[in-house]
Amino acid sequence: MTAPVFVVEEVPAGPEFVLDGPEGRHAVSVKRLNPGEDVVLTDGRGHWAEGVVKAAEGKDRLVVMDLHAIAEEPEAEVRITVVQALPKGDRGELAVETMTETGVDAIVPWQASRCITQWRGDRGAKSLAKWRATAREAGKQSRRVRFPEVAEAMSTKQVAALLADADLAMVLHEDRDTPSGALATVELPKTGSVVLVVGPEGGVSPEELAVFAGAGAHPYRLGRSVLRTSTAGTAAVAVLLARTGRWS
Repeated sequence: MTAPVFVVEEVPAGPEFVLDGPEGRHAVSVKRLNPGEDVVLTDGRGHWAEGVVKAAEGKDRLVVMDLHAIAEEPEAEVRITVVQALPKGDRGELAVETMTETGVDAIVPWQASRCITQWRGDRGAKSLAKWRATAREAGKQSRRVRFPEVAEAMSTKQVAALLADADLAMVLHEDRDTPSGALATVELPKTGSVVLVVGPEGGVSPEELAVFAGAGAHPYRLGRSVLRTSTAGTAAVAVLLARTGRWS
């Protein structure tokens, strides 16, 4: 198993580093790391270094030694972005958590016309902060060193512009009256960006579907099942990642 991951503002060049604050507290009081155990320090932006615990001091100071040279994980050749319509309650955080653990590269909150949840003013800012914090914690949990970016919430017009710039643009949409392809067999680009829209519980509206089609996006489905919006993105990312070779 890989070593536990802790986030730092800037990955230290070594040879020693003191991890304190909330991350130090998590390492000492929650993970209860002991001298000799391996750890990974990362900035969550692809830079990381391995080290060994020298000492745990008090409740929130972890002294790390033998830090290796700073490494950098390259950007994925096929970058997967999920445009996630805003779910109700804490299902938004659930979607972000599981998509992050699965391996998504970027998440874009979308205020779709059929969303019951509205991100406005301070409430919107707090919700976005929760999504970003969830991505950070899920990135640590899954021991990633490059966490997914969580963008500002977008309107339908902004999502259409994002789709128009993608190398492959798709909308997850199950409707007997709308022809759709199987996501499991879609031809992926060798490099570039894949953008997938996941609609709200009520589905993508015909008007939104038309706007996205004008931007070059085509509808796709995940088999015969109709998944909840908080589950569909994670399942779709798993299907796509399995075919990019990133899980090989």
